[in-house]
Amino acid sequence: MANTFKKPSAYPFLLFFLFLNFAALAAPKLSYRLAMPEPQTHYFEVEMRLQDFKDKFIDVKMPVWAPGSYLVREFPKNVEGFTATAGNKNLKAEKINKNTWRVYADKNRDVLVKYKVYAFELTVRTSFVDEMHAYLNGTSVFMYPAKYKQLPSELTIEPYGNWNQISTSLPTVGGNKWKLRADNYDILADSPIEIGTHKILTFEAAGVPHEVAMFGESNYDDAKIVADMKKIVEECTRVFGEHPVKGKYVFIIHNVLSGGGGLEHLNSTTLQVARWGYQPENSYNGFLALVAHEYFHLWNVKRLRPEPLGPFNYDAENYTTLLWVSEGLTSYYDDLLVRRAGFYSPERYLDVMGSSITNVENTPGVKVQTLSESSFDAWIKSYRPNENSRNAEISYYSKGALIGMLLDLEIMNQTKGEKDLDQVFRNMYQKYYKKLNRGFTEKEFKEELEKVAGIKFDTFFRDYVNGTVTPDYNKYLNYAGLRLTNLNANNQDAALGANTSNRDGKIVVTSVVRDGSAWKGGLNVNDEIIALNGYRITDDLNKSIAGRQPGDQLNLIVNRDGRLLSLDLTLEKNPNARYRIEKLPEQTPAQQTIYRKWLRLS
Repeated sequence: MANTFKKPSAYPFLLFFLFLNFAALAAPKLSYRLAMPEPQTHYFEVEMRLQDFKDKFIDVKMPVWAPGSYLVREFPKNVEGFTATAGNKNLKAEKINKNTWRVYADKNRDVLVKYKVYAFELTVRTSFVDEMHAYLNGTSVFMYPAKYKQLPSELTIEPYGNWNQISTSLPTVGGNKWKLRADNYDILADSPIEIGTHKILTFEAAGVPHEVAMFGESNYDDAKIVADMKKIVEECTRVFGEHPVKGKYVFIIHNVLSGGGGLEHLNSTTLQVARWGYQPENSYNGFLALVAHEYFHLWNVKRLRPEPLGPFNYDAENYTTLLWVSEGLTSYYDDLLVRRAGFYSPERYLDVMGSSITNVENTPGVKVQTLSESSFDAWIKSYRPNENSRNAEISYYSKGALIGMLLDLEIMNQTKGEKDLDQVFRNMYQKYYKKLNRGFTEKEFKEELEKVAGIKFDTFFRDYVNGTVTPDYNKYLNYAGLRLTNLNANNQDAALGANTSNRDGKIVVTSVVRDGSAWKGGLNVNDEIIALNGYRITDDLNKSIAGRQPGDQLNLIVNRDGRLLSLDLTLEKNPNARYRIEKLPEQTPAQQTIYRKWLRLS
C-alpha cells in the first residue's frame, strides 16, 4: 500500500508557540522595592508592584505571626500610609480586616502599592532599622496578594548611605547583591535580611558554603568561632545523613547588650547573643548549644514537620500538639550535639541534663499541664507568661528535651545499642519530607518510634506526653549505668514559697508557689509586706525567714490594695530537689555499651 501520510503544516505549531509566549508575557508579575532613607526614624519604605493581574480587585495581606514563633504579633499594627496607584491615577483601596487591604484595580494591569513599616523591635522574630543597620523578617515587612502566594517575586533593596553589606539566603538576580529573587511568598517570608556594614565570616561544612553575618562589637575569636560552628554543623548533618541546602546557609548574629535566643528559617537562622557572652567557656558552650538548636531545625521543623506547620496560614494560629517534638526534641539535641562535637566532657553533659531535670521537676506546672497541652496552647500561654505561669504550665522545650532523653535511652536499650533516636529522625525525614512531602501526625511519630525500638509506646505517651505522671528517670538512666540522685533529699530547710522584690522601698510579692506555705496561707502577688512577727520588713522576705524550721508559725502584716491584713502562715519543708546524674559504682557490659553509645565515647 502506498504511504499517503502528508507532512503537517508548521503553521499550527508556530501559532501554538506564539500563544505560549504571549501567555508567558501576560502572566502576573510581582516585585518589591525596599528603602530606608531615614533609618533614624525606624521606618522601612516598601513598594509592591503588581503587573498583569486580571482581577478587578486584589486583596493584599500581611501576616499576623512569624513561623517558628508561636504567637499572633499583629504585624499590620506597624503599617502606615497604604496607597495604591496605576500610573498617575490613585486607585481605591480600603482595609477590610485587620491584615487585609483591598485594592480596586478595575482594568488597570500595572498597580503600585506603597506603604511604610515602623520597625523598632530588635528580636529574632521582628524587624528593626536604625542609623547602624537594618534587619527584617519578611512576615513583618512584606505583604502579598492573597490569591497568589505561589507567585515568584523579585526584591530590589536601596541601602542607606554607606551601607555596603547584605546577608540573606535569597539568591541574587544577575549577580547584583541588591536584587534578590524568591520562588514564592513562603520563601520570601522565611529569608531574613541583614543590611549594613557588618562583618562577614565564611566557612564550608558538609559540602555547603556558610556565611556568618556578625552585627555589633563582641568578644568572639574569628578563627575559633568559625571552626567550632563548623563542627556543630557537621554533627547536625550526621544525624540525618545528608544536607538539604542547595545554595548557601546564612547565620545572622546580633551581638547586643543583653538577651538571647534564635529563630530558624528555611536556609538561615537569626541568633541574638549577649555582646560579651562568648567567654568564659560555659557561656561560650551555651552559644554553641544555641547554634546547634537552630541548625537542627534545618531538618526538624523546616522540612520534617507536624501537619499543621505548613503550608502556613498567616492569618491566624496554626495549632499542633507536637511542638514538644519540633522544639523539645531539638532542645534535647542541642546540648547532645555540643557533647558529640567534643565541647562538653561526658561529666559536664550529665551535669547539664541533671540541671534540666531539676528545673522541670521543680516547676509546679509539670503536675498540671501535659506536654501535648503545652504545645497546643503555646499561642495563648507560652509567649504570654504571668505571675502564675510556673504554677500552671510546663515548657514544651524543657520537658520535651527530657522526654527526648528517655526515648533515646529506651531505643538504645531495646536495640542493645545498635540504634538510637537519630534513626527515628532519619527515617521520618526520608519518609515524610522527601518521599511524601507532607507533615506527620502524633500517631505516625509514635509508630516510627515503635518501629525502631521494637516495642509499644502506648503507656509512655499516655503518662509522659498526654499525662502528667513523673517519669521514672532512674529506670531509663540505669540502661546506661547511671542513677539520678536528689542532693536535697535530707534537707530540712523551711521554705516560704513566695518571692518578693523591692519596689521603691516597698517589699512586694512577685510570685507565689502552688501548694507552698504562702499559697496555703493566702499571700497574694502584689501584696506589700509590712511586717513579720511584729517587726518591720525592709528587705527580701526570704532572708528574714532563713534558718527557721518546718512547722514554725509566721504572722505577716500586708498591704493589699490599701487594706492592712494579718495573715498567719505555717512554714513547710522546702520541696525543691537538686538532681545530679551519677555513674553507678559498677556497670554491666550492656550498660557500658549504651553509656558509650549515648555519649559517643570511642
